[in-house]
Amino acid sequence: MFVLPLALIFRIVSNPIANACQKKLGEANSSLWVNFYVNLLMSIVCVIPAFLVNWRVYSAEFWCYVLGAGLFCSLGTVCLIKALYYGELSILGPLNSYKSVVGLISAFLLLGELPPLVSIFGIFLIVVGSLILITPNKGNCLAKNLWLSIALRVLALVFTGFEASMLKKIILLSSPQISFILWCFSGLVFGSVFVAFCGKKFNFPQKNDWKLYFLAAICLSVMQFSTNIVFSKMEVGPALALFQLSSVVNLFLGFKIFHEGDMIRKFIGTVIMIIGSVMILIL
Repeated sequence: MFVLPLALIFRIVSNPIANACQKKLGEANSSLWVNFYVNLLMSIVCVIPAFLVNWRVYSAEFWCYVLGAGLFCSLGTVCLIKALYYGELSILGPLNSYKSVVGLISAFLLLGELPPLVSIFGIFLIVVGSLILITPNKGNCLAKNLWLSIALRVLALVFTGFEASMLKKIILLSSPQISFILWCFSGLVFGSVFVAFCGKKFNFPQKNDWKLYFLAAICLSVMQFSTNIVFSKMEVGPALALFQLSSVVNLFLGFKIFHEGDMIRKFIGTVIMIIGSVMILIL
């Protein structure tokens, strides 16, 4: 009875904390290596549970979804970390509302879930809210690299939106627990490929960074496992819309940790975007 609400709460809180850790780590480390080490830590925890699963029962179609989800997850994470490096958490976090739009589109293409007509109005509100969010007050100048960070954030949303629909399919064919194990391992596989072919040089974490890596791994593990539980009980579009409540947490962390300003304007834009996501959710 309380599993779904608890999973939603854990998902809403854990994701912004993980983003804050990724932003901190991305300031001094390559986004490719941050993605690799976080996936490595999560995968180590999954080694023993993986031996308890009979993997031979799953079809070739299932493994294609696993590989696709891993690829899109890794691409999305790398783009997100790079976006956080260039931009502000209080702007990039709320822009996650566009994920519900991407989720609706990908859910229709991959799962056949038809969005209701009222979703058009929800999308309109998300666009209006985002314009308020990224448009500074008079006298303020646009943050350096703002548009680059937004472009990377949108690209990350496209990748993770398609990843979400593939994860839904994986869960339907297996379970939230198995989906989580495969999410960690596939992320590590593609993360390893990225650092092997695109990483400029070997980057071993500094001693002071390990705490952030562990915290990021814990928060992302909680985030993904709770996401899997929610996806097992809800459709992708509405679930992604509910997740947008984490935008408020992003605003708070951006102000408290990174001393980001213009919070009233950002709060207004964020609320409008959340309302748009809720419109997608409830009707």
